[in-house]
Amino acid sequence: MYSNIMIPVDLRHTDRLDKALSVAADIAKLYGAKTHIVGVVQTAPNELARTPEEYAEKLAAFAADRSQELGVIFEPHAEIGHDPSIDLDDVLKRFADAIGIDLIIMASHIPGIAEHFFASNAGHLASHAKVSVFVIR
Repeated sequence: MYSNIMIPVDLRHTDRLDKALSVAADIAKLYGAKTHIVGVVQTAPNELARTPEEYAEKLAAFAADRSQELGVIFEPHAEIGHDPSIDLDDVLKRFADAIGIDLIIMASHIPGIAEHFFASNAGHLASHAKVSVFVIR
């Protein structure tokens, strides 16, 4: 049913990703699907990394750790966004289209007041992606 699963991650909140990664691993095992961990980084230095290359190394280490822990191969992809706070959804949609993702599994947070006025990233992707989006809370 699914062959290519994307799991967007924010390395600032790895403690909130376990459930989404576990669900992705279970679905990948069930269908023999490939799993892709995708992180969006800007070229300017930030609190996570000074360069996109450093961010890619951290993402690869995170993916390797979770791959060993959950028994599937999470392939890491560090994608460049000019300003991830603004273009995150567009970068994720482009990536999904480019490699033929057929399921997006992403962690969400408990909605706050802002989500009553602005869509969350998960909500935006669920509304605008061409593929199924499984939002894990």
